[in-house]
Amino acid sequence: MSDRLVLKNMVFYGYHGTFAAEQELGQKFEVDLEVYGDLPLSGDDPEFGFNALDAYTVIKDIVEEEEFQLPEVVAERIAEQILDMCDLEKVVVRVRKPFVPIGGPLDYLEVELTRYPK
Repeated sequence: MSDRLVLKNMVFYGYHGTFAAEQELGQKFEVDLEVYGDLPLSGDDPEFGFNALDAYTVIKDIVEEEEFQLPEVVAERIAEQILDMCDLEKVVVRVRKPFVPIGGPLDYLEVELTRYPK
């Protein structure tokens, strides 16, 4: 069985980027998380299921407290931590960077990673 739980468009403020101004001033980042697996892991006992609040806190800490140059690395770190939290089949992480200094109009840069437990 493969169930899916989604946390969509979480918004955080982080200091990730390749330019000094991005690292100094920071900016908004948006994150989506999809987790796949047998989500009612132990019937109706939330202590043994996937905990969305814990996942949100882990993601918030990574985006707001750690610093990376590339959004791909932010997404990879999130995927690793979420897979360590619970017995899941896979996770999909999307990290969006709305204001990319690319020299022209752009809605956002988005990276999407799909990871499986090791």
